[in-house]
Order: sequence, then C-alpha cells, then structure tokens
Amino acid sequence: MSKSGEFCPRCGDDVPKRPEPLPGEPRDRDAALCDACYFEDFDLVDAPERIEVLVCSRCGAVHRGNRWVDVGAKDYTDVAVDEVAEALGVHLKAEQVQWGVEPEQVDQNTIRMHCTFSGLVRGTHVEETVTVPVKVSRGTCKRCGRISGGAYAGEVQVRAAEREPTKDECDRAMEIAHEMVEEREADGDRDAFVTEAKEVKDGADIQLSTNKLGRMLSKRLVEEFGGSFEEYATLVTEDSDGNEVYRVTFAVRLPRYRQGEIIDPEDGDGPVVVTSVRGNLKGTRLASGERYEARFDEGDAPDALRLGERDDAVETTVVAVEDEHAVQVLDPETFETKSIPRPDFFDTDAQQVRVLKSRSGLHMVPDAESKRE
Repeated sequence: MSKSGEFCPRCGDDVPKRPEPLPGEPRDRDAALCDACYFEDFDLVDAPERIEVLVCSRCGAVHRGNRWVDVGAKDYTDVAVDEVAEALGVHLKAEQVQWGVEPEQVDQNTIRMHCTFSGLVRGTHVEETVTVPVKVSRGTCKRCGRISGGAYAGEVQVRAAEREPTKDECDRAMEIAHEMVEEREADGDRDAFVTEAKEVKDGADIQLSTNKLGRMLSKRLVEEFGGSFEEYATLVTEDSDGNEVYRVTFAVRLPRYRQGEIIDPEDGDGPVVVTSVRGNLKGTRLASGERYEARFDEGDAPDALRLGERDDAVETTVVAVEDEHAVQVLDPETFETKSIPRPDFFDTDAQQVRVLKSRSGLHMVPDAESKRE
C-alpha cells in the first residue's frame, strides 16, 4: 500500500494511504492512526461482564425485556448460547467474522461461555477470546402461572343428542383441543392453552384460556362430528379498567347417530348404514345399496332403531347368487343357508361378504371404502 504522506498523530510513523470515504459517508476518526496504534485500543468483541437469564421452570420460556419468549431450547445451555449471542457485539469494521462457543457448566445455575471470534480488520487477521458467565435463575411465566392457577375463560362441554358420546369421540375432542393450541403456540400466541381436559359422566369438558379458543374448538368439533353448538356467557368479574369479564360455556351437541352406525328408520325399506351426520343424516340402504337421506320434516335425523355398527358385521360365505335381487349366504350363527337381499355394492365375484344379524334380519354390510359411500 502506498504512503499517504501523512503521519500517525500518536507515534509519528507513516500512515498508509487509505480509500477516501464515499460522498455522504462519515470520515473514520481513527483512519489517521497507523495499524500498530489502531490495534492497541482495538476490541473485536464487546461483551458484558455477566449475563443473567430468567427461565420459566415449567415451559422453558425466557424473560426478555418485559415479556416472556418461547425459545425452543432443549436445555439451559442452549438458552445460555442464545442469550450470549444476543448480548455480544462485534466491531463494525470487522469482515468475514467467524465465532464459536464452548460452554462450561460451573454449577446447576451457572454456565461459563468461552467465546472465540476471528475476522479481518484493515486486511489483518484478528482473533479474540472472551469468557462470559451466564447466571440462570428460575421463575414462573405469566402463562404457566395462569395454568397452575386453573384460570380459563371458555369451557367446551361435549355432549350428544339422546346418547352419551363414546370414549373415542371424547378422546378425539380433547386431541383436537390440544392440536389447536399447538397451532396457536407455533404462531407465537402465548395466551393460548388448555387449562383442563377431562372425560366426565355424560361427555367431556375442556377448559380453554380464551373465549376465542372455545368458539374455534366448538366449530371444529361440529365440522368433524356434525351436530351444533350454543354459547352462554356468565359475568365473573371486572378488570382493572372496570371492563366486564365474561366466562363463556360452549355447549356442543353431537348428532343422535354416528357415522358407521346401522339404524332402521322403520319406513319399510330396511336398515341404513350411516355415512354422514353433517347436516341431515345420510346413509346407504343395506337391502338395495341405494342412497338414503333424512327428510326435512324428520329434522337432522329420523326416529330409528339402533341395530349395531359397521364393525359388528362378520364375514360369511357366499353360497350362490339367486338372481339380481337375492344372494344365498351362510347364517354366521346357525350356518344354515339363508337368502338375503342383493344390494348394489355386492361384488358378484366375491366368495366372502360381511353381514350383520339383527332384529331386522340378516343384511349384507358394505366396506368403509365402498364407492357407494
């Protein structure tokens, strides 16, 4: 590098000629120093003497500023690395900076972070090592405090019309609640949580942190299971600003019948396997294979006899095909040859079929993947 004809104001040595700053760019006051004097006072890294981290002992969230932040760390060492990375500052003149960290666990609450930095400054390779102690203290974040205190704003009560929800329905309802909260948490919503979810005598009760979550869950349950819901608000208190605070109960009513259930509307056309309970009930006639749909004057579902479920059907042997209306099969209980209706979903090449024997007789039952459904 050519000489500039200028001298270092500190030691008097010649100063190499440096590029002029761009128009509008401020002049570096240290540009007049030679490299030796410049690096005497140069610090590649600006590091605090100590870092204190407050971590929620229940969920692992870290307190930053005036709020709690989910950092997704596996342990406190990961938290310490993240906090050190946030706190350290690298000189603006450094280029091609690289750094590494080696944590040292001093005790249960203290981690000593040995950090090594390197980079190019004025074309010279510079390396610096700093050690930063990280003190980890434990507390309880606002969210976990509310959960442990049993706080909730909305309660979803899962019930069913003229029956009790099955264990599978209750388990699925609680599973959907937790999935929905996980979705909200992934989007950074720390106010979303399930306070309690439990199976009760006549269904399931799910307590949620906000009324919005309660309404969302109720809609999802109706989308998946059918049925309907209503909400009832109760004034519980006033906040610090004098605003009324309500707790809302969402009463979810599942349909009278479930998908896969076999019923007899007693209209003369034989049993129906239920294929949909969204809106008015829909199904497939076991005798003919024709599509069935509840009439408007029957409401969402007709009055019908419960005969069983699709899973209650058992396999039996096809003896002979009589004609386009009847098939001979073995009775699964007596092993006698019985003539039963031949529905559209019957496969003429089949040697085995599934049948259900009930008070309405012996009927062939379609597989769940039947195209008719």
